[in-house]
Amino acid sequence: MNTFLSNENIKRPNMIYGTAWKKENTTDLVFQALKEGFKGIDTACQPKHYREDLVGLGLLKAYEIGIKREDIFLQTKFTPIDGQDKSNMPYLESDEIEVQVEKSFETSKKNLKANFIDAYILHSPVYPGSKLQRVWQKMEEFYDKKEVGVLGISNCYDLDVLVYLYNNAKVKPSIVQNRFYAQSGYDKEIRAFCNENSITYESFWSLTANPHILNSEILKELAIKYDREVTQIFYRFLNHINIIPLNGTTSTKHMIDDLKIMEFELLDDEIKQITILIN
Repeated sequence: MNTFLSNENIKRPNMIYGTAWKKENTTDLVFQALKEGFKGIDTACQPKHYREDLVGLGLLKAYEIGIKREDIFLQTKFTPIDGQDKSNMPYLESDEIEVQVEKSFETSKKNLKANFIDAYILHSPVYPGSKLQRVWQKMEEFYDKKEVGVLGISNCYDLDVLVYLYNNAKVKPSIVQNRFYAQSGYDKEIRAFCNENSITYESFWSLTANPHILNSEILKELAIKYDREVTQIFYRFLNHINIIPLNGTTSTKHMIDDLKIMEFELLDDEIKQITILIN
């Protein structure tokens, strides 16, 4: 009930704890999230927005209280140079793109105290297509060496780019992780492609970008009906339409509440009513 299957038949949790912008609080928040029951952690080798090294310390604290590494779905990202602070990044600006990917991956393993990464994600597409293929082929090497479970891409809002990658990849993308918001039309076509090809769609900014949905009458009514928070209703809805949301809460109460979304199910008609809000 609490897992999704990828096109590699790898189980992943129905909600993942996101660690962006947690700064010096990262260790404690990762530990707390795992302690409360989160089974997935998302980070990136991008010091500008993530403290991946402190995610690793949070994981160690969790292991000390008996949480097992094999029970955690751990995913991190290679961030291309355009997304990095050039004064603090895991590779040199002068490095060939394959070397950048290699150095970033080795840094991630060191930061996370892990020899195996469940999902390795390209943080954003690189251009032209030939360069994208070079990055992906390097990521495929980690997969072939069994250092990575699945591969994915993030911040990919152009269906043509996703189709190009899918068609040219030896190891097909198993994850698309995108901001879930109105400006992209809620990725309707991309999500359809994902569903057709057993690619898991992960959403971020699911709450932040959608106050109009959280304040809608239908969510308020369902919150009363199910005796839940509107945020729980929306997260449950996302699971119903095959989306795994990232959850970046810093509140222990919200961690506990949000992990309870599998305790109830929305009716088909209720799912349709909420779907209207994202069409």
